[in-house]
Amino acid sequence: TARLLGLPVGGGGGPAVEALAKEGDPKSVKLPIPLQRRKDCDFSYAGLKTAVRLAAEKICVERGVEKVDELPHEDKANIAASFQHVAFRHVEIRLGRAMEQVQKEDGIKHLAVVGGVAANKELRRRLDALCSDRSEPWDMLVPPPRLCTDQGAMSAWAAVERLMVGSSDVPEGHDVYARYPFSFSSNNNDEEE
Repeated sequence: TARLLGLPVGGGGGPAVEALAKEGDPKSVKLPIPLQRRKDCDFSYAGLKTAVRLAAEKICVERGVEKVDELPHEDKANIAASFQHVAFRHVEIRLGRAMEQVQKEDGIKHLAVVGGVAANKELRRRLDALCSDRSEPWDMLVPPPRLCTDQGAMSAWAAVERLMVGSSDVPEGHDVYARYPFSFSSNNNDEEE
C-alpha cells in the first residue's frame, strides 16, 4: 500500500502508511474486511490489497490522473486511513476468535504483540481495547516501539517458547524427510515413487 501510494518506504512501508493515515478519514474509502464469511482464525490480506489498488485506481479515474501516486494528498491519506482501519479490523476479528478459543481451551489470558507492526500506535490502542474490554480482561505484552523492528522480538519469543518445550533443530535423534509423509498409514507407498 505504501508503494502504491508513492510513499517513501526507506524506513518501512508500515510507518509511512501509519503517518499518512493519521491525516485521513478511515471510513472514506469502502473496503471489504477479508474472509468475512469464514468463522475460523485464518488470516489473509491478499483480497484487501487488491481492493485497495482497485479503489485507488477508481479514484484516479474520478480525479483525472493517470497514476495513484499523482492523487492529491487528501485522497492518498483517505486511502491509507481506510486501508489501516480495515486491516486492523481484520486483526481484531481474527484475534478475538483466537483469544476466545485459547482462553476456553487453555485458560490463557495474555497477548504478546511483537514485530514491526507492534510499533503502530493505532494497532496498539485497538488491541489494548480488545484485551481490556473482555468479560475477563487480558494482559497485553508489547515491547517499546524501538524494539519492534523486523520481527526480531517475535523471532526471539518463538525461540524462547521452543527452548522451554525442549524443541530443537538438531537432526540427531529425529527422523528427517525430504518430503514429509503426512500419513503413516499402511497404504503409504513412498517406495514405489
